[in-house]
Amino acid sequence: MSSAQPKNFTASDAEAAKAWPFQEAKRLIKRLEKTKKDGPVVFETGYGPSGLPHIGTFQEVARTTMVRRAFELLTGRETKLISFSDDMDGFRKVPPNVPNQEVLEQHLQMPLTKVPDPFGEYESFAHHNNARLRAFLDQFGFEYEFRSSTEEYESGRFDAMLMRMLEKYDDVMNIILPTMGEERQQSYSPFLPISPSTGRVLYVPMLERDAKAGTVVFEDENGERVKTSVTGGAVKLQWKADWAGRWFALDVDYEMAGEDLTESTKLSSKIVRALGGVPPEGFNYQLFLDEHGKKISKSKGNGITIDEWLTYASPESLSLYVFQAPKKAKKLYFDIIPKTADEYWTWVQKYRDQDNDKALDNPVWHVHQGKPPVDVPPVSFALLLNLVSASGSADADLLRGFVKKYHPDATPAELSATDEMIGYAGRYFDDFIKPQKKFRAPDERERAALEMLSARLKELGEGKEENDYQTAVFDAGKAQEYENIREWFKGLYEVVFGQSDGPRMGAFTKIFGASETAKLIDAALAR
Repeated sequence: MSSAQPKNFTASDAEAAKAWPFQEAKRLIKRLEKTKKDGPVVFETGYGPSGLPHIGTFQEVARTTMVRRAFELLTGRETKLISFSDDMDGFRKVPPNVPNQEVLEQHLQMPLTKVPDPFGEYESFAHHNNARLRAFLDQFGFEYEFRSSTEEYESGRFDAMLMRMLEKYDDVMNIILPTMGEERQQSYSPFLPISPSTGRVLYVPMLERDAKAGTVVFEDENGERVKTSVTGGAVKLQWKADWAGRWFALDVDYEMAGEDLTESTKLSSKIVRALGGVPPEGFNYQLFLDEHGKKISKSKGNGITIDEWLTYASPESLSLYVFQAPKKAKKLYFDIIPKTADEYWTWVQKYRDQDNDKALDNPVWHVHQGKPPVDVPPVSFALLLNLVSASGSADADLLRGFVKKYHPDATPAELSATDEMIGYAGRYFDDFIKPQKKFRAPDERERAALEMLSARLKELGEGKEENDYQTAVFDAGKAQEYENIREWFKGLYEVVFGQSDGPRMGAFTKIFGASETAKLIDAALAR
């Protein structure tokens, strides 16, 4: 698919842009004006490799990339995106969707990079999931630098930060302890030692500390008192301190997170300040909801997965959905796919004719990192669904023939853009529309209107304009004195299409054919 001719955006265009990634980028610029930072500006996203990459992973990387590109256009500065895997975390729970459950049960609380790969393909479960993460990010063309928590701790790259954390231990404890219950306070420590006897991540208090030597003393699982260095991978940091330590060590400038982590963000920001650093800029986005308005949960499996979305619509349509209203809780379920798929192409079409100041607020600039496509399918996803429904076939050649008939001047590139959408429409129809179809018999008034419409379409024949066919539909309803014309359309859809919603009949008739539409009506009346 060809890309649109690049627009020559100016600094003033970017300054005038109102889209949320530009607003976020401007907040980041203000932060950098205070820190006077040189070198690349660091964006970060986090990933917990105790499970496979999911739609939350996608939305976070996609949205962060949108802010990154807006920032680059505003400033011209070099940036990088770090995709960080928390693969040194203790393995807390066996996911229900992986094999060899009994083997995994034996490795609870081990660092994820020490847990066997249940699929038998990689060095560890974390290595398996990290590989899946990288393949996942590569699939969508994200530019990123992968970092492993285990490698950062064991290589010594986190050593200076860990020594600073030990030096500021009391300050860090004073920040975290007030947020905990009395019992949890007794055992809490920001440092989690790795047991020399079992290899497990231990949640135990520190019995002694020596900030100058960089050592701590704790009681191991076998009851022995152990002195260990806080550097070199002998310990890791507990969650909120770990997040803060990562920001400090990697000099992160921007990271967003879900609204469920709002308090964690605030707490980790306080810890960064205690270490002598500046917390990153960012915001807390709202989480997706399932069809019942409940928050989507990986463990519950409610909602929709990325693979499921990509079965029925393009990656670009998914990117559009995550772009829209990130601070609003939105339903993420199958019924929003057709609408989003058509919205995507509507925005692509608008982009071609927009002036620069409007184009930067167009979602497809952000979806395509400044290079949206130029070719737009001549029909909508919704119309394709109705063609599949009416013809009873998702055959690509048949549907392509309908499209060519509707738009005989469509270019090969436009038809190519349609081909992919035909496949999506066929699968969506089979899985979601066909099982829900419920035809009903018409009442007397509906029957009279449908008979009149069928006769008028046969009279009009092929090759008329959309409006001619649309007028015929309205006239049939008016002749039966429908006060609310929507009632007539609803009846038409339920009797002829077996659903309460349907296509714009003028466009449908032109593409499906006047005689074929009349046959469809006659068959419904005979049924």
